[in-house]
Amino acid sequence: MKLQIAFDCTDLDQAITIAKEVAQHADILEIGSVLIYKYGEQAIKRFRDEFPQKTLLADAKIADRGKEAVTIFAQAGADWITVMAGTGKNVIHIACTQAHSLGKKIILDLLDSSSLGQSALEAQSLGVDALLFHKPSDEEDQLSFLDRWEMVRGNTKLPIFVSMNITRDSINDILAIGPHAIIISKAIVSAQNPKSEAEFYSKVIKD
Repeated sequence: MKLQIAFDCTDLDQAITIAKEVAQHADILEIGSVLIYKYGEQAIKRFRDEFPQKTLLADAKIADRGKEAVTIFAQAGADWITVMAGTGKNVIHIACTQAHSLGKKIILDLLDSSSLGQSALEAQSLGVDALLFHKPSDEEDQLSFLDRWEMVRGNTKLPIFVSMNITRDSINDILAIGPHAIIISKAIVSAQNPKSEAEFYSKVIKD
């Protein structure tokens, strides 16, 4: 199981500073969508320059112009790029084809999917490499979350990344469902001691 740390802040220098403290404990560093909106491809380039050996994920949330968008983020240094499940199948397929031609991978963000089960079922045939499953913090009880999780897991053999508001108290519940990777943002990036929190979550996940 992998730990992905997401930098969903608005200041690139701050993100880099925190990333330097926690990178050793992360398998993947995620350049959040807000950083990309503000700084464009420069956000990915900066992370690549600072962390040449790290796996980087660009949360680009591509919904159109898949070939061109993937090319931009791939050339900037991203290893993984997000594409939205709610867009057209042709957009997803073209994005995946382009990513693979450049030696990169696509993760399908299920946030806007109209049918989680259908999106999961079709993803592999479209060329997707992994799925991104969210648990919104402001809705859904635990049962609904587990039902949605089963709809996704039961319809794919692809790796599934889980993104939610993780805490020290809830981490073991998420580990129990067996995702391929856990994405943590605020609990690490906004912590008083990011390095300590990253070390804690990394140890829990690896153990």
